[in-house]
Amino acid sequence: MRALERTAAIGRDPTLTLPLLIDRLAERFADAPALVGPESALSYRGLSEASHRFARWGLAQGLQRDDVICLLMRNCPEYLAIWLGLSRIGVSVALVNTNLTGDLLKHSIDIVRARAVIAGGAHCAALAVLRERLGERVGCWAFGPDAVGFPRLELEALSGAALPPADCAPPSLADRALYIYTSGTTGLPKAANVSHLRLMQWSHWFAGLIDAQPDDRLYNCLPMYHSVGGVVATGAALVGGAAVVLRERFSSSNFWKDVVAERCTLFQYIGELCRYLLNSAPAAAETSHRLRLACGNGLRAEVWEPFQRRFRIPQILEYYASTEGNFSLYNCEGRVGAIGRIPPFLQHRVPVAVVKHDFDAVAPARDAAGRCVRCAANEVGEAIGQILDSTGSSRFEGYADSEASAGKLLHDVFAPGDTWYRTGDLMRRDEQGFFYFIDRVGDTFRWKGENVATTEVAAALAACAGVAEVAVYGVSIPHAEGRAGMAALVVGAGFDLATLRRAVAVLPPYARPVFVRVAATLEVTSTFKLRTQELVRQGYDPEAVRDAIYLDDTARGAYVRLDGPLFRRIASGALRL
Repeated sequence: MRALERTAAIGRDPTLTLPLLIDRLAERFADAPALVGPESALSYRGLSEASHRFARWGLAQGLQRDDVICLLMRNCPEYLAIWLGLSRIGVSVALVNTNLTGDLLKHSIDIVRARAVIAGGAHCAALAVLRERLGERVGCWAFGPDAVGFPRLELEALSGAALPPADCAPPSLADRALYIYTSGTTGLPKAANVSHLRLMQWSHWFAGLIDAQPDDRLYNCLPMYHSVGGVVATGAALVGGAAVVLRERFSSSNFWKDVVAERCTLFQYIGELCRYLLNSAPAAAETSHRLRLACGNGLRAEVWEPFQRRFRIPQILEYYASTEGNFSLYNCEGRVGAIGRIPPFLQHRVPVAVVKHDFDAVAPARDAAGRCVRCAANEVGEAIGQILDSTGSSRFEGYADSEASAGKLLHDVFAPGDTWYRTGDLMRRDEQGFFYFIDRVGDTFRWKGENVATTEVAAALAACAGVAEVAVYGVSIPHAEGRAGMAALVVGAGFDLATLRRAVAVLPPYARPVFVRVAATLEVTSTFKLRTQELVRQGYDPEAVRDAIYLDDTARGAYVRLDGPLFRRIASGALRL
């Protein structure tokens, strides 16, 4: 109800965008802290003034409405000030993943047809490598005390006063404010359109859910180039008058020290962050915090209760959303393992369905009449959300690439002419309406004629003693249909293969990993998503992979070390699995 109340007025004034709202908040909260970093901080007034300076800088460079500027910087208070300032003059700001270099970085700049790039000091070198390939059409600027190699973005002589209307007509809610990229864990990143309307909706809706208040301090160590760390967490706190404590990245050793020292009452998690904390050594500060709520997505069921109990978190608010998606789910009741539900009084406004999936076609299944088929309670299928209109909260704003946008839409789903957004996520919905995430469509694989959900296998493996991290994926085997299950594990004290084999016995035989790889580390993205595609590429050849690999020998009832001769028997088809 708080979320509905906070979002109710959005749209009454189509020119009231987040940058203008920050100006109003500056009048109310003045010198109260808004963004607090380890090296700099901005009050509400300071954030408003800094954004106006960046706006004036943009106008001085001749930037115009619908121009695109790429922002390549680490987390800091000025990061938000830059895109707030440029978006207030109608410029679209593309928030580029700071881990990208070379061709991937160039791709991210090219797909939005950027006019210029602003790089922080730590990323000037990566941009310099591409300078000649970008051509003269793309300007390059450096920002920050350690920035070198490009013209510096200077603000000292620019006024922080509000821009007169004559200088620049403000954008409307319908205009694009940002490009936010998909993670690119598979394939090339896609740039999702994010309008000023979505920025206001995300910020106010989430502020209502977490009940952001002026005495709150939210800890945010997630990358600001993502929608969660850069918009949802920061925006929700700010529209509630709270402070956002920024860190450049997550550190398990410093996390609780920071949370206690900064007097944080809220923190935003994503992916495996909670598992990393749970696997860390006990720290004196881990229960002396002031946290009242942890909010985020991707908290697995097997981690939820141990995490909440050990660190004494009063409330966990798990939710489901995606940057380009047209609906979200929130688990306000604290149902362990659930990603949320839609209350009955909102279901007419947010139509969501789970439909049967054709795993061979990698698309929703259709009946004889060409219509999608709804799943029964607890049946796994792909989640889809109906697009009710082109201007409201259920709209799909798409990507910079129109072809990619078209690929996310389903037409004539349940009735002629209806249009639905494909999430690409497999879910199930129980009898009470709670949704549970199962897997990404592309991650689920078939083996022995059955569909194997990697998340369910990972949950069984993670419950085994000594298993710290898990990645589950399918690998191709010559002369066999489908893909065999493989698990890469990071292990510690108490782990042994016999115990692991007993642990996976709870799974159906077809879902039990055929191969187990014991690794020193597992590579993850900046939002803690496992880079399984690289593991798939490396496969199970023991002569090509340094880590120990084991084969499930069902005849012996044990895992056996995979060596060269045994691998060649599998590869030749002499040993059928």
